[in-house]
Amino acid sequence: MILRLFAATSSQGKLRDFRTAADAHNIAIEPLPGLHSIAAPDETGTTFEDNARLKAVYYSHFAPGELVMADDSGLEVDALDGAPGVRSARYAADAGLVDSPDAPIDNTDIWNNMLLLQRLANTPEDQRSARYRCVLAAARDGEVVKTAEGTVEGTIMQAPRGTGGFGYDPLFYLPELDSTMAEISLETKLTLSHRGRALEGLLQQIGE
Repeated sequence: MILRLFAATSSQGKLRDFRTAADAHNIAIEPLPGLHSIAAPDETGTTFEDNARLKAVYYSHFAPGELVMADDSGLEVDALDGAPGVRSARYAADAGLVDSPDAPIDNTDIWNNMLLLQRLANTPEDQRSARYRCVLAAARDGEVVKTAEGTVEGTIMQAPRGTGGFGYDPLFYLPELDSTMAEISLETKLTLSHRGRALEGLLQQIGE
C-alpha cells in the first residue's frame, strides 16, 4: 500500500522535486487539498526548523489524520553573514523590490537574484561561498512526528547560468559539477540538493 503525504506548498518546483524523490520510496506526495483557500501562517521563526515545524503543525489541522509535510529552505551566503537565510523568498520584497499589482507574471525570483548580485558586487570570487539549507517537518493532527535537514555547499556566480530550477538556482554554482543548479537534470539535482537530501532523510524515517 502506498503511503500518502500531503505537501503544504503550491510551488510547482518544490512539488516536482518532492515527487521525483518520493517515487523511490513508494510514497505518494500530493498538494494539501484546498491549500489555495487556506490563509498562510505568519512565519515568525528565526531558523528554518522553527518555520518548518510551525507550518507543518498549522497545516496538519486542515487534513485530520493525515501526514502533512512543510518545508522551510533558503540560501545562506557567508559574505552576507548568512543572509538571505529564512528571508530567502522575501529577500527583495524586504528591500522594497516588488512587482506592480498588474504585473502579468511573478518576477520574485528575478528581483531576489538581482538584489543578491548587487550586494555581492564587490565580493571576490574566493569569498562567495554559500549553501542551500532545507528543513522538512511532517506533522499529524497538530503534532510534529518527524523532521529532517539537508544542505549543499556551493558558491555564488557573478551572473546567472541555466534555465532549469527556480529561486537562486541560476546563481548557485556547484564546483564539483562545473554547473549551476539551473544547469543540471532534475534527477541529478535530487541526489545532491538540500531539498533532495532533506526529503530522503524524512522519507526514510516515515517508511521505517
